[in-house]
Amino acid sequence: MDIRMLSTQQKIQFSSYSGLYDIIVPKDNLLRKINDLIDFSFIYDELLAKYCHTNGRTAESPIKMFKYLLLKTIYTVSDVDVVERFRYDMSFKYFLEMAPEEDVINSSSLTKFRKLRLKDMDLLNLLINRTVTIALEKGIIKSKSIIVDATHTVSRSNPHTTLAVLRERSKLLRKAIYQIDGEYKRNLPQKNESGDLDQELAYCRELQRVLDQDQSISEIPAVKEKLIC
Repeated sequence: MDIRMLSTQQKIQFSSYSGLYDIIVPKDNLLRKINDLIDFSFIYDELLAKYCHTNGRTAESPIKMFKYLLLKTIYTVSDVDVVERFRYDMSFKYFLEMAPEEDVINSSSLTKFRKLRLKDMDLLNLLINRTVTIALEKGIIKSKSIIVDATHTVSRSNPHTTLAVLRERSKLLRKAIYQIDGEYKRNLPQKNESGDLDQELAYCRELQRVLDQDQSISEIPAVKEKLIC
């Protein structure tokens, strides 16, 4: 991709329907406040080196792609589900500064973005935590527990410790599995209850091995996406 084609900050696309945002998305909406008060150009700066400077092909804005993944973290949903929500949730489209009638990406683009642009260990977590830190500094949120909707669904940004990251990811993986088959727990290895990193790594490897051997569950998009992460 030609680096000159990368925008440092998203801008809402002009549309005769843009006025709908002022009607549908309240001023105190969390996503609206985050988008209006946080300059996401730091995402561009962090990921600049991940793009080819000589290839002329166009690509989605890294800021836009990061925002997709940030919403995945806040709402704890799969790639497919977060993209689907953009079809009917105007606050999501406002957050990505899309025109109301603008079409969404293919969910497979998120997988490619993670593989090609977020190869570094915990880079996504670092970017998310930086966003949360800025939101705290600006008073958008009061703690690292982000209230994301009227039902008070809570999602926490992953801590910067390897043990915590592993536990959070395995937890989300198990949750995705149980939503499909609540009885599948009997097939999984026993969780590591200690604070030992080596034991947690061993548990995660065994969990991965078990799922790799059962494609009837590991190939389901909501589960496969968690394995890729």
